[in-house]
Amino acid sequence: MHYLPTERTALFIDGANLYSASRNLGFDVDYRNLLEYFRKRGNLLRAYYYSAVIETEEYSPLKPLTDWLAYNGYTLVTKPAKEFTDATGRRRVKGNMDIELAIDMLELADKLDHAILFSGDSDFRRLVEAVQRRGVRVSVVSSIRTSPPMIADELRRQADQFVELAEIAPDFTRRQMEPRPPRAGAPLRQTPAEPFVDPHDAA
Repeated sequence: MHYLPTERTALFIDGANLYSASRNLGFDVDYRNLLEYFRKRGNLLRAYYYSAVIETEEYSPLKPLTDWLAYNGYTLVTKPAKEFTDATGRRRVKGNMDIELAIDMLELADKLDHAILFSGDSDFRRLVEAVQRRGVRVSVVSSIRTSPPMIADELRRQADQFVELAEIAPDFTRRQMEPRPPRAGAPLRQTPAEPFVDPHDAA
């Protein structure tokens, strides 16, 4: 990805989309390292993370992540997800954050030089075009290495720069490594689990 150190940048992370892409590529995102990666490469004004939240459950697997993000440098944008049963009788969750993301990017555009969108959703093509008309450079981070590709062709063509997630991911993935012993009396802290992970699936 091309950066200018003085560029005013902001991240706009479609949480569900990034989760799907990283899972398809076989890694977990370390959100602390993700933030540091972009802070080192420009003047990062904001890092927005968008996610629908299931409020009807006593415990949501997403809650540890959203709580951690809110206290560790991210601007968290959430709304209640809608639950429904599909034609096969399976319980599904729907939570589209496109409008929230679009409003924030358009409102911040006049203060930005570079907007970095983590999503491959074709619905964002017109948003990218509108922000570019205001003189903002837009990079889109997604993947063509998944099957099927996570990014829509029209969004990839519209972006000033397409960034393959798999190529920059080694800088902010949680790798399997020898566990380091915690400092005396200090709990071992990590970025929490990814959204919508069923604890039974992790076993």
